[in-house]
Amino acid sequence: MRVFNFSAGPAMLPLEVLATAQSELTDWRSGMSVMEVSHRGKDFVACAARAEAGLREVLGIPESYKVLFLTGGASGQFDIIPMNLTAPGEVVDFINTGQWSTKAIAGSKRQGLAVNVIADEAASGYTTTPAPGSFAVTPGAKYLHYTPNETIGGVEFGYLPTAEAPLVADFSSTILSRPIDVSQFGVIYAGAQKNMGPSGLTVVIVREDLLGQARPTTPEVLNWTVQAKNDSMLNTPPTFGIYLLGLIVEWVQANGGLAAMGARNQAKAQALYAAIDNSEFYSNPVAPSARSWMNVPFLLANPELDGAFLAGANQAGLTNLEGHRSVGGMRASIYNAMPIEGVQALIDYMTAFAAENG
Repeated sequence: MRVFNFSAGPAMLPLEVLATAQSELTDWRSGMSVMEVSHRGKDFVACAARAEAGLREVLGIPESYKVLFLTGGASGQFDIIPMNLTAPGEVVDFINTGQWSTKAIAGSKRQGLAVNVIADEAASGYTTTPAPGSFAVTPGAKYLHYTPNETIGGVEFGYLPTAEAPLVADFSSTILSRPIDVSQFGVIYAGAQKNMGPSGLTVVIVREDLLGQARPTTPEVLNWTVQAKNDSMLNTPPTFGIYLLGLIVEWVQANGGLAAMGARNQAKAQALYAAIDNSEFYSNPVAPSARSWMNVPFLLANPELDGAFLAGANQAGLTNLEGHRSVGGMRASIYNAMPIEGVQALIDYMTAFAAENG
């Protein structure tokens, strides 16, 4: 039986995409699975080109940007970005809104950079984002890095930071969830396992004028310029992930594009937050102006009931609701593939559980 999977990632995938992949799994074009064909064969080269073209179309990626299909996840890029954009000792700016920002900061420090955290939301326990205009970018900074959505804390920027330095952003948990203006960014990077497919694929979208700056010691497989020249085929890429990304962007387009995704995601989040806010049994710790559409953490008034809540949810087909180990409580991740019916089923369960245990 299919359940409603509220996992933060690897996350729920569109059922239509899974059905297509299932039907093609053992015989994709040439009597072989897509997982068995050569990444240099004409069939897969065309598959990768379609996936990139579809991603470019749905995101509106300008021609002056390169799209790279890599591995290592967003966490790998925490070190790889400095390798490609800086020399040791140069200055980079960060906005710190939680655990993933903190990890990205650590990556830049490992690579010998002078890191300026120009805004840090520690005072709120990372339940807020900095007010627009409350921070200033360091003159000469190579880039400003921020995390549009903190998956663990459920904290999301409601605006786009502006800076003279190139803007670098970890979009792992928000990419494809709504329209964005790619031209405002120097680099967008994202692990695929939230809205773009299975784990293993990492997408990097980089403005062409930022290429060619990699440190001489950067391994070729981590060098964006080398990967761009080789169409991400320097070594064997995550072929199955690229294939599924192609199917997912087709699914996004068939379902109204990013404008429709955004409207649906906003409606799902608003319904769930309303259920939490209108209850004395549940609470959300995040400032309303910084609440995520993708990851909704919530606490029970009595934490001793957490185990019973999760057990009952699993029995009801509502899975992976346990909050991150570092913060506890509950967390519902409601990415693109989560239908409104799944969110409503969760709300109904929460209402019934509160009535029985309040």
